Amino acid sequence: MATGAGTDPATRLREYLGPLEDLRGIASLLSFDQETVMPAAGHATRGRQEATLTRLMHEGMTAPVLTDLLDELDAAGADGDDAALAREVRREADKARRVPAELVEALTLAGSAGQEAWVKAREADDFAAFLPFLERNVALAREYAACFDVAEPYDALLDDYEPGMLTADVRDVFAQLRAEMPDLVGAAAERSAPALEGPFPIDAQRRAVDVLLARIGFDEESWLLGIAAHPFSSSPGRGDNRITTRYSEESLESLLSCLHEFGHGLYEAQIDPALDRTPLGHGASMALHESQSRLWEVFVGMSLPFWRGVWPELCECFGGLPGGVDLEPFVAGLNRVAPTLIRVDSDPVSYPLHIVLRFDLEQALVTGDLAVTDLPGAWRDGMRDLLGIEVPTDRLGVLQDVHWSFGAFGYFPTYALGTILAAQIWAVARDEIADVDGQMEAGNLAPLRAWLAEKVHRHGKRMEPGELIRDVTGRGLDAGPYLEFARGRAEGRLGG
Repeated sequence: MATGAGTDPATRLREYLGPLEDLRGIASLLSFDQETVMPAAGHATRGRQEATLTRLMHEGMTAPVLTDLLDELDAAGADGDDAALAREVRREADKARRVPAELVEALTLAGSAGQEAWVKAREADDFAAFLPFLERNVALAREYAACFDVAEPYDALLDDYEPGMLTADVRDVFAQLRAEMPDLVGAAAERSAPALEGPFPIDAQRRAVDVLLARIGFDEESWLLGIAAHPFSSSPGRGDNRITTRYSEESLESLLSCLHEFGHGLYEAQIDPALDRTPLGHGASMALHESQSRLWEVFVGMSLPFWRGVWPELCECFGGLPGGVDLEPFVAGLNRVAPTLIRVDSDPVSYPLHIVLRFDLEQALVTGDLAVTDLPGAWRDGMRDLLGIEVPTDRLGVLQDVHWSFGAFGYFPTYALGTILAAQIWAVARDEIADVDGQMEAGNLAPLRAWLAEKVHRHGKRMEPGELIRDVTGRGLDAGPYLEFARGRAEGRLGG
Protein backbone atom coordinates (compact mmCIF):
# COMPACT_ATOMS: atom_id res chain seq x y z
CA MET A 1 0.00 0.00 0.00
CA ALA A 2 2.56 2.51 -1.19
CA THR A 3 1.69 6.18 -1.42
CA GLY A 4 2.69 8.62 -4.13
CA ALA A 5 5.74 10.67 -3.24
CA GLY A 6 5.43 14.39 -3.69
CA THR A 7 1.64 14.55 -3.42
CA ASP A 8 -0.14 16.30 -0.58
CA PRO A 9 -0.69 14.30 2.65
CA ALA A 10 -4.48 14.06 2.22
CA THR A 11 -4.07 12.47 -1.21
CA ARG A 12 -1.43 10.07 0.04
CA LEU A 13 -3.63 9.10 3.01
CA ARG A 14 -6.47 8.27 0.64
CA GLU A 15 -4.15 6.27 -1.58
CA TYR A 16 -3.04 4.30 1.44
CA LEU A 17 -6.57 3.67 2.72
CA GLY A 18 -8.09 2.69 -0.63
CA PRO A 19 -6.73 -0.89 -0.70
CA LEU A 20 -7.75 -1.40 2.94
CA GLU A 21 -11.30 -0.42 2.02
CA ASP A 22 -11.13 -2.81 -0.93
CA LEU A 23 -10.24 -5.60 1.49
CA ARG A 24 -13.17 -4.62 3.67
CA GLY A 25 -15.47 -4.91 0.66
CA ILE A 26 -14.03 -8.32 -0.22
CA ALA A 27 -14.59 -9.48 3.37
CA SER A 28 -18.20 -8.32 3.07
CA LEU A 29 -18.60 -10.37 -0.12
CA LEU A 30 -17.19 -13.48 1.54
CA SER A 31 -19.56 -13.05 4.48
CA PHE A 32 -22.58 -12.57 2.21
CA ASP A 33 -21.66 -15.66 0.24
CA GLN A 34 -21.21 -17.69 3.44
CA GLU A 35 -24.64 -16.80 4.78
CA THR A 36 -26.55 -17.26 1.52
CA VAL A 37 -25.16 -19.76 -0.99
CA MET A 38 -21.84 -21.24 0.15
CA PRO A 39 -21.82 -25.06 0.43
CA ALA A 40 -21.67 -26.19 4.07
CA ALA A 41 -18.35 -27.98 3.54
CA GLY A 42 -16.65 -24.68 2.75
CA HIS A 43 -16.92 -23.20 6.25
CA ALA A 44 -13.43 -24.10 7.44
CA THR A 45 -11.78 -22.72 4.31
CA ARG A 46 -13.93 -19.59 4.43
CA GLY A 47 -12.94 -19.00 8.04
CA ARG A 48 -9.26 -19.04 7.10
CA GLN A 49 -9.89 -16.70 4.16
CA GLU A 50 -11.72 -14.22 6.36
CA ALA A 51 -9.02 -14.45 9.02
CA THR A 52 -6.37 -13.65 6.40
CA LEU A 53 -8.28 -10.59 5.24
CA THR A 54 -8.85 -9.44 8.80
CA ARG A 55 -5.14 -9.79 9.60
CA LEU A 56 -4.16 -7.82 6.49
CA MET A 57 -6.58 -5.02 7.37
CA HIS A 58 -5.31 -4.99 10.95
CA GLU A 59 -1.70 -4.80 9.77
CA GLY A 60 -2.60 -1.91 7.50
CA MET A 61 -4.28 0.03 10.30
CA THR A 62 -1.38 -0.50 12.72
CA ALA A 63 1.51 0.23 10.33
CA PRO A 64 3.82 3.12 11.38
CA VAL A 65 3.44 4.71 7.95
CA LEU A 66 -0.22 5.38 8.67
CA THR A 67 0.64 7.22 11.87
CA ASP A 68 3.19 9.28 9.94
CA LEU A 69 0.60 10.20 7.32
CA LEU A 70 -1.90 11.25 9.98
CA ASP A 71 0.68 13.36 11.80
CA GLU A 72 1.68 15.00 8.54
CA LEU A 73 -1.94 15.77 7.68
CA ASP A 74 -2.59 17.24 11.12
CA ALA A 75 0.53 19.40 10.83
CA ALA A 76 -0.72 20.70 7.48
CA GLY A 77 -3.86 22.04 9.16
CA ALA A 78 -6.44 19.74 7.58
CA ASP A 79 -10.04 20.89 7.48
CA GLY A 80 -13.38 19.73 6.05
CA ASP A 81 -13.43 16.14 4.84
CA ASP A 82 -9.68 15.82 5.35
CA ALA A 83 -9.99 16.66 9.04
CA ALA A 84 -12.94 14.27 9.44
CA LEU A 85 -10.97 11.52 7.71
CA ALA A 86 -7.95 12.06 9.95
CA ARG A 87 -10.19 11.95 13.03
CA GLU A 88 -11.89 8.72 12.02
CA VAL A 89 -8.75 6.94 10.84
CA ARG A 90 -6.82 7.91 13.96
CA ARG A 91 -9.64 6.55 16.10
CA GLU A 92 -9.66 3.23 14.23
CA ALA A 93 -5.87 3.00 14.20
CA ASP A 94 -5.56 3.74 17.91
CA LYS A 95 -8.04 0.96 18.66
CA ALA A 96 -6.36 -1.47 16.28
CA ARG A 97 -2.94 -0.94 17.87
CA ARG A 98 -4.29 -2.06 21.22
CA VAL A 99 -5.35 -5.48 19.89
CA PRO A 100 -2.70 -8.11 19.05
CA ALA A 101 -2.90 -9.47 15.50
CA GLU A 102 -3.15 -12.99 16.90
CA LEU A 103 -6.30 -12.04 18.80
CA VAL A 104 -7.84 -10.41 15.72
CA GLU A 105 -7.26 -13.59 13.75
CA ALA A 106 -8.60 -15.76 16.58
CA LEU A 107 -11.77 -13.69 16.79
CA THR A 108 -12.42 -14.12 13.08
CA LEU A 109 -11.77 -17.86 13.08
CA ALA A 110 -13.97 -18.39 16.13
CA GLY A 111 -16.73 -16.30 14.58
CA SER A 112 -16.72 -18.28 11.36
CA ALA A 113 -16.78 -21.62 13.21
CA GLY A 114 -19.44 -20.32 15.56
CA GLN A 115 -21.78 -19.33 12.74
CA GLU A 116 -21.62 -22.80 11.23
CA ALA A 117 -22.24 -24.40 14.63
CA TRP A 118 -25.14 -22.02 15.36
CA VAL A 119 -26.99 -22.88 12.15
CA LYS A 120 -26.87 -26.58 13.01
CA ALA A 121 -27.63 -26.11 16.71
CA ARG A 122 -30.58 -23.82 16.01
CA GLU A 123 -32.06 -26.27 13.55
CA ALA A 124 -31.65 -29.17 16.01
CA ASP A 125 -32.65 -27.13 19.10
CA ASP A 126 -29.37 -28.23 20.67
CA PHE A 127 -27.77 -25.56 22.84
CA ALA A 128 -25.24 -28.07 24.19
CA ALA A 129 -23.78 -28.46 20.69
CA PHE A 130 -23.35 -24.70 20.42
CA LEU A 131 -22.04 -24.24 23.96
CA PRO A 132 -18.28 -24.71 23.35
CA PHE A 133 -18.34 -22.26 20.44
CA LEU A 134 -20.20 -19.65 22.47
CA GLU A 135 -17.85 -20.14 25.42
CA ARG A 136 -14.93 -19.52 23.07
CA ASN A 137 -16.52 -16.34 21.73
CA VAL A 138 -17.25 -15.02 25.21
CA ALA A 139 -13.69 -15.73 26.34
CA LEU A 140 -12.32 -13.90 23.31
CA ALA A 141 -14.68 -10.96 23.90
CA ARG A 142 -13.32 -10.64 27.44
CA GLU A 143 -9.76 -10.81 26.12
CA TYR A 144 -10.58 -8.13 23.53
CA ALA A 145 -12.21 -5.84 26.11
CA ALA A 146 -9.15 -6.19 28.34
CA CYS A 147 -7.06 -4.52 25.62
CA PHE A 148 -8.72 -1.18 26.39
CA ASP A 149 -8.60 1.22 29.31
CA VAL A 150 -12.34 1.52 29.96
CA ALA A 151 -14.57 2.03 32.98
CA GLU A 152 -16.22 -1.35 32.41
CA PRO A 153 -15.46 -4.12 29.90
CA TYR A 154 -18.67 -3.73 27.94
CA ASP A 155 -17.68 -0.16 26.99
CA ALA A 156 -15.00 -1.54 24.68
CA LEU A 157 -17.45 -3.81 22.88
CA LEU A 158 -20.20 -1.20 22.58
CA ASP A 159 -17.77 1.35 21.13
CA ASP A 160 -17.16 -0.85 18.08
CA TYR A 161 -20.76 -0.31 17.02
CA GLU A 162 -21.70 2.98 18.70
CA PRO A 163 -18.57 5.14 18.88
CA GLY A 164 -18.39 7.31 21.97
CA MET A 165 -21.37 5.81 23.74
CA LEU A 166 -20.85 4.26 27.18
CA THR A 167 -22.61 1.35 28.80
CA ALA A 168 -23.88 3.75 31.47
CA ASP A 169 -25.53 5.86 28.72
CA VAL A 170 -27.38 2.82 27.42
CA ARG A 171 -28.46 1.84 30.92
CA ASP A 172 -30.00 5.28 31.41
CA VAL A 173 -32.00 5.06 28.19
CA PHE A 174 -33.02 1.46 28.78
CA ALA A 175 -34.13 2.32 32.32
CA GLN A 176 -36.84 4.48 30.74
CA LEU A 177 -37.93 1.59 28.55
CA ARG A 178 -37.85 -0.90 31.41
CA ALA A 179 -39.99 1.40 33.56
CA GLU A 180 -42.72 2.23 31.03
CA MET A 181 -42.78 -0.32 28.24
CA PRO A 182 -44.16 -3.45 29.98
CA ASP A 183 -47.37 -1.60 30.90
CA LEU A 184 -47.63 -0.07 27.43
CA VAL A 185 -47.16 -3.48 25.83
CA GLY A 186 -49.95 -4.87 27.99
CA ALA A 187 -52.31 -1.99 27.21
CA ALA A 188 -51.57 -2.11 23.47
CA ALA A 189 -52.03 -5.87 23.36
CA GLU A 190 -55.51 -5.53 24.86
CA ARG A 191 -56.53 -3.15 22.04
CA SER A 192 -54.81 -4.95 19.19
CA ALA A 193 -56.49 -6.39 16.14
CA PRO A 194 -56.54 -10.14 15.50
CA ALA A 195 -53.40 -11.68 14.07
CA LEU A 196 -53.17 -12.24 10.34
CA GLU A 197 -53.69 -15.92 9.68
CA GLY A 198 -51.97 -17.91 6.97
CA PRO A 199 -50.93 -19.97 5.31
CA PHE A 200 -49.29 -17.40 3.08
CA PRO A 201 -47.92 -19.19 0.00
CA ILE A 202 -44.24 -18.53 -0.41
CA ASP A 203 -44.53 -17.99 -4.17
CA ALA A 204 -47.06 -15.24 -3.44
CA GLN A 205 -44.75 -13.70 -0.86
CA ARG A 206 -41.90 -13.65 -3.36
CA ARG A 207 -44.06 -11.79 -5.85
CA ALA A 208 -45.17 -9.37 -3.14
CA VAL A 209 -41.58 -8.71 -2.04
CA ASP A 210 -40.66 -7.87 -5.63
CA VAL A 211 -43.58 -5.44 -5.85
CA LEU A 212 -42.72 -3.72 -2.55
CA LEU A 213 -39.03 -3.36 -3.33
CA ALA A 214 -39.67 -1.96 -6.79
CA ARG A 215 -42.07 0.56 -5.25
CA ILE A 216 -39.56 1.93 -2.75
CA GLY A 217 -36.53 2.17 -5.04
CA PHE A 218 -34.90 -1.25 -5.46
CA ASP A 219 -33.51 -1.80 -8.95
CA GLU A 220 -31.70 -4.85 -10.28
CA GLU A 221 -28.86 -2.80 -11.74
CA SER A 222 -27.41 -2.09 -8.32
CA TRP A 223 -29.39 -4.22 -5.84
CA LEU A 224 -29.53 -7.94 -5.14
CA LEU A 225 -32.04 -9.88 -3.02
CA GLY A 226 -31.01 -13.14 -1.39
CA ILE A 227 -32.31 -15.54 1.23
CA ALA A 228 -30.66 -16.10 4.61
CA ALA A 229 -31.45 -17.87 7.87
CA HIS A 230 -31.15 -14.48 9.57
CA PRO A 231 -31.94 -11.51 7.28
CA PHE A 232 -29.16 -8.97 6.85
CA SER A 233 -27.79 -6.41 4.37
CA SER A 234 -24.35 -6.02 2.84
CA SER A 235 -22.81 -3.24 0.75
CA PRO A 236 -19.40 -4.38 -0.55
CA GLY A 237 -18.98 -1.25 -2.68
CA ARG A 238 -20.75 1.47 -4.62
CA GLY A 239 -23.36 0.07 -6.96
CA ASP A 240 -23.43 -3.25 -5.11
CA ASN A 241 -26.20 -3.30 -2.50
CA ARG A 242 -27.25 -6.71 -1.23
CA ILE A 243 -30.15 -7.50 1.08
CA THR A 244 -31.72 -10.73 2.25
CA THR A 245 -35.02 -11.92 3.64
CA ARG A 246 -36.53 -15.24 4.66
CA TYR A 247 -39.87 -16.88 3.99
CA SER A 248 -42.32 -18.88 6.07
CA GLU A 249 -45.90 -19.79 5.19
CA GLU A 250 -46.85 -19.02 8.78
CA SER A 251 -46.18 -15.26 8.62
CA LEU A 252 -45.55 -12.26 6.40
CA GLU A 253 -42.20 -11.48 8.01
CA SER A 254 -40.65 -11.47 4.53
CA LEU A 255 -42.51 -8.29 3.59
CA LEU A 256 -41.42 -6.20 6.55
CA SER A 257 -37.97 -7.78 6.59
CA CYS A 258 -37.25 -6.69 3.03
CA LEU A 259 -38.26 -3.11 3.89
CA HIS A 260 -36.02 -3.24 6.96
CA GLU A 261 -32.96 -4.42 5.05
CA PHE A 262 -33.65 -1.98 2.22
CA GLY A 263 -33.33 0.82 4.78
CA HIS A 264 -29.85 -0.40 5.68
CA GLY A 265 -28.83 -0.74 2.05
CA LEU A 266 -30.22 2.67 1.10
CA TYR A 267 -28.09 4.33 3.78
CA GLU A 268 -24.90 2.95 2.26
CA ALA A 269 -26.08 3.56 -1.31
CA GLN A 270 -26.74 7.27 -0.72
CA ILE A 271 -23.45 8.19 0.98
CA ASP A 272 -21.54 10.91 -0.88
CA PRO A 273 -19.37 9.22 -3.57
CA ALA A 274 -16.53 11.57 -2.57
CA LEU A 275 -16.12 9.40 0.53
CA ASP A 276 -15.69 6.14 -1.39
CA ARG A 277 -12.71 3.95 -0.49
CA THR A 278 -12.23 5.72 2.84
CA PRO A 279 -13.49 4.90 6.34
CA LEU A 280 -15.83 7.90 6.05
CA GLY A 281 -17.85 6.10 3.38
CA HIS A 282 -20.01 4.12 5.81
CA GLY A 283 -22.89 4.77 8.18
CA ALA A 284 -22.01 6.89 11.20
CA SER A 285 -22.97 4.21 13.72
CA MET A 286 -25.07 1.08 14.01
CA ALA A 287 -27.82 2.90 15.92
CA LEU A 288 -28.11 5.40 13.08
CA HIS A 289 -28.03 2.53 10.61
CA GLU A 290 -30.77 0.78 12.52
CA SER A 291 -32.81 3.98 12.62
CA GLN A 292 -32.96 3.84 8.83
CA SER A 293 -34.07 0.22 8.65
CA ARG A 294 -36.68 0.71 11.39
CA LEU A 295 -37.97 3.87 9.73
CA TRP A 296 -38.74 1.94 6.53
CA GLU A 297 -40.03 -1.14 8.34
CA VAL A 298 -42.20 0.51 10.99
CA PHE A 299 -43.07 4.05 9.98
CA VAL A 300 -43.42 3.36 6.27
CA GLY A 301 -44.11 -0.38 6.17
CA MET A 302 -46.75 -0.43 8.89
CA SER A 303 -48.61 2.67 7.71
CA LEU A 304 -52.06 2.64 6.15
CA PRO A 305 -51.14 5.12 3.35
CA PHE A 306 -48.28 2.92 2.13
CA TRP A 307 -50.43 -0.19 1.93
CA ARG A 308 -53.41 1.67 0.52
CA GLY A 309 -51.29 2.58 -2.49
CA VAL A 310 -49.97 -0.92 -3.12
CA TRP A 311 -53.10 -2.87 -2.14
CA PRO A 312 -54.36 -3.85 -5.64
CA GLU A 313 -50.95 -5.22 -6.59
CA LEU A 314 -50.62 -7.06 -3.27
CA CYS A 315 -53.98 -8.75 -3.75
CA GLU A 316 -52.94 -9.73 -7.26
CA CYS A 317 -49.77 -11.33 -5.85
CA PHE A 318 -51.83 -13.45 -3.45
CA GLY A 319 -54.66 -14.17 -5.87
CA GLY A 320 -57.10 -12.45 -3.53
CA LEU A 321 -57.17 -10.83 -0.11
CA PRO A 322 -53.95 -11.73 1.77
CA GLY A 323 -54.91 -13.57 4.92
CA GLY A 324 -58.52 -13.31 3.80
CA VAL A 325 -58.92 -9.74 5.12
CA ASP A 326 -59.36 -6.36 3.53
CA LEU A 327 -56.97 -3.42 3.65
CA GLU A 328 -57.62 -1.89 7.07
CA PRO A 329 -57.77 -5.21 8.98
CA PHE A 330 -54.59 -6.23 7.14
CA VAL A 331 -52.70 -3.12 8.26
CA ALA A 332 -54.13 -3.46 11.77
CA GLY A 333 -52.87 -7.05 11.78
CA LEU A 334 -49.39 -5.95 10.74
CA ASN A 335 -49.49 -3.50 13.66
CA ARG A 336 -50.74 -6.09 16.12
CA VAL A 337 -49.06 -5.77 19.53
CA ALA A 338 -48.60 -9.14 21.19
CA PRO A 339 -45.51 -10.28 23.09
CA THR A 340 -43.78 -12.99 21.11
CA LEU A 341 -40.85 -15.32 21.57
CA ILE A 342 -38.92 -14.21 18.49
CA ARG A 343 -37.28 -10.79 18.35
CA VAL A 344 -37.47 -10.33 14.57
CA ASP A 345 -41.19 -11.21 14.61
CA SER A 346 -41.98 -8.85 17.47
CA ASP A 347 -44.09 -5.72 17.16
CA PRO A 348 -42.43 -2.29 17.49
CA VAL A 349 -43.87 -1.74 20.97
CA SER A 350 -42.56 -4.90 22.61
CA TYR A 351 -39.42 -5.07 20.45
CA PRO A 352 -37.14 -2.91 22.64
CA LEU A 353 -37.75 -5.17 25.63
CA HIS A 354 -36.16 -8.02 23.67
CA ILE A 355 -33.07 -5.81 23.36
CA VAL A 356 -33.07 -4.84 27.04
CA LEU A 357 -32.87 -8.55 27.85
CA ARG A 358 -29.95 -9.17 25.51
CA PHE A 359 -28.14 -6.10 26.84
CA ASP A 360 -28.46 -7.39 30.40
CA LEU A 361 -27.26 -10.87 29.43
CA GLU A 362 -24.30 -9.64 27.41
CA GLN A 363 -22.99 -7.50 30.24
CA ALA A 364 -23.29 -10.41 32.66
CA LEU A 365 -21.49 -12.76 30.26
CA VAL A 366 -18.62 -10.35 29.69
CA THR A 367 -18.10 -9.62 33.38
CA GLY A 368 -18.38 -13.29 34.28
CA ASP A 369 -21.43 -12.76 36.47
CA LEU A 370 -23.28 -15.20 34.22
CA ALA A 371 -21.76 -18.49 33.10
CA VAL A 372 -22.46 -19.46 29.49
CA THR A 373 -23.92 -22.76 30.69
CA ASP A 374 -26.54 -20.80 32.65
CA LEU A 375 -27.53 -18.61 29.72
CA PRO A 376 -30.66 -20.54 28.62
CA GLY A 377 -32.12 -20.32 32.12
CA ALA A 378 -31.31 -16.63 32.42
CA TRP A 379 -32.96 -16.08 29.04
CA ARG A 380 -36.12 -17.79 30.21
CA ASP A 381 -36.19 -15.75 33.41
CA GLY A 382 -35.71 -12.50 31.50
CA MET A 383 -38.47 -13.24 28.99
CA ARG A 384 -40.82 -14.05 31.83
CA ASP A 385 -39.90 -10.87 33.70
CA LEU A 386 -39.94 -8.39 30.81
CA LEU A 387 -42.57 -9.82 28.47
CA GLY A 388 -44.51 -12.34 30.54
CA ILE A 389 -43.67 -15.17 28.15
CA GLU A 390 -42.61 -18.73 28.90
CA VAL A 391 -39.87 -20.00 26.57
CA PRO A 392 -40.51 -23.63 25.60
CA THR A 393 -37.32 -24.41 23.68
CA ASP A 394 -33.84 -22.99 23.17
CA ARG A 395 -34.51 -22.74 19.43
CA LEU A 396 -37.23 -20.23 20.28
CA GLY A 397 -35.07 -18.69 22.98
CA VAL A 398 -31.34 -18.32 23.33
CA LEU A 399 -30.54 -19.84 19.93
CA GLN A 400 -32.75 -17.53 17.86
CA ASP A 401 -30.19 -14.80 17.02
CA VAL A 402 -27.03 -15.20 14.96
CA HIS A 403 -25.01 -12.38 16.59
CA TRP A 404 -23.35 -14.25 19.45
CA SER A 405 -22.27 -17.01 17.07
CA PHE A 406 -19.80 -14.67 15.40
CA GLY A 407 -18.89 -12.76 18.55
CA ALA A 408 -20.85 -9.54 17.94
CA PHE A 409 -21.15 -8.56 21.60
CA GLY A 410 -22.13 -4.90 21.96
CA TYR A 411 -24.26 -4.91 18.81
CA PHE A 412 -27.70 -5.61 20.29
CA PRO A 413 -28.23 -2.28 22.12
CA THR A 414 -28.06 -0.44 18.79
CA TYR A 415 -31.32 -2.11 17.73
CA ALA A 416 -33.33 -0.40 20.47
CA LEU A 417 -31.35 2.83 20.19
CA GLY A 418 -32.05 2.78 16.46
CA THR A 419 -35.77 2.27 17.04
CA ILE A 420 -35.78 5.31 19.31
CA LEU A 421 -33.88 7.34 16.70
CA ALA A 422 -36.24 6.20 13.95
CA ALA A 423 -39.15 7.78 15.83
CA GLN A 424 -37.17 11.00 16.29
CA ILE A 425 -36.15 11.20 12.64
CA TRP A 426 -39.61 10.29 11.35
CA ALA A 427 -41.16 13.09 13.40
CA VAL A 428 -38.83 15.58 11.72
CA ALA A 429 -39.43 14.08 8.27
CA ARG A 430 -43.20 14.46 8.65
CA ASP A 431 -42.74 18.12 9.50
CA GLU A 432 -40.35 18.87 6.64
CA ILE A 433 -41.66 16.75 3.72
CA ALA A 434 -44.92 17.94 2.27
CA ASP A 435 -47.78 15.41 2.40
CA VAL A 436 -45.72 12.32 3.17
CA ASP A 437 -48.87 10.20 3.54
CA GLY A 438 -50.20 11.28 0.15
CA GLN A 439 -46.87 10.56 -1.49
CA MET A 440 -46.67 7.09 0.02
CA GLU A 441 -50.20 6.32 -1.14
CA ALA A 442 -49.29 7.47 -4.65
CA GLY A 443 -46.21 5.24 -4.62
CA ASN A 444 -43.85 8.19 -4.70
CA LEU A 445 -41.12 7.40 -2.19
CA ALA A 446 -38.51 9.53 -3.98
CA PRO A 447 -39.04 12.62 -1.77
CA LEU A 448 -38.46 10.55 1.37
CA ARG A 449 -35.35 8.93 -0.10
CA ALA A 450 -34.03 12.35 -1.11
CA TRP A 451 -34.75 13.86 2.32
CA LEU A 452 -32.94 11.00 4.06
CA ALA A 453 -30.01 11.35 1.67
CA GLU A 454 -29.68 15.04 2.41
CA LYS A 455 -30.21 14.87 6.16
CA VAL A 456 -28.54 11.57 7.10
CA HIS A 457 -27.07 9.37 4.40
CA ARG A 458 -24.74 11.59 2.37
CA HIS A 459 -22.64 12.51 5.39
CA GLY A 460 -21.32 9.01 6.02
CA LYS A 461 -18.97 9.38 8.99
CA ARG A 462 -18.13 13.03 8.36
CA MET A 463 -19.86 13.83 11.64
CA GLU A 464 -19.64 11.81 14.81
CA PRO A 465 -22.90 10.04 15.72
CA GLY A 466 -24.04 12.46 18.42
CA GLU A 467 -23.33 15.45 16.20
CA LEU A 468 -25.26 13.96 13.30
CA ILE A 469 -28.25 13.14 15.53
CA ARG A 470 -28.35 16.72 16.79
CA ASP A 471 -27.98 18.05 13.26
CA VAL A 472 -30.97 16.03 12.01
CA THR A 473 -33.32 16.25 14.99
CA GLY A 474 -32.23 19.42 16.78
CA ARG A 475 -31.43 17.52 19.98
CA GLY A 476 -29.61 14.48 21.26
CA LEU A 477 -30.94 10.95 21.58
CA ASP A 478 -34.42 11.30 23.04
CA ALA A 479 -36.79 8.45 23.87
CA GLY A 480 -39.75 10.86 24.00
CA PRO A 481 -41.01 10.48 20.39
CA TYR A 482 -40.73 6.70 20.58
CA LEU A 483 -42.56 6.54 23.91
CA GLU A 484 -45.28 8.76 22.43
CA PHE A 485 -45.52 6.35 19.50
CA ALA A 486 -45.88 3.43 21.92
CA ARG A 487 -48.51 5.29 23.96
CA GLY A 488 -50.45 5.82 20.76
CA ARG A 489 -50.47 2.08 20.14
CA ALA A 490 -51.58 1.53 23.76
CA GLU A 491 -54.47 3.89 23.08
CA GLY A 492 -55.39 2.10 19.86
CA ARG A 493 -53.98 4.73 17.48
CA LEU A 494 -52.08 3.60 14.36
CA GLY A 495 -51.09 7.05 13.08
CA GLY A 496 -47.40 7.79 12.37
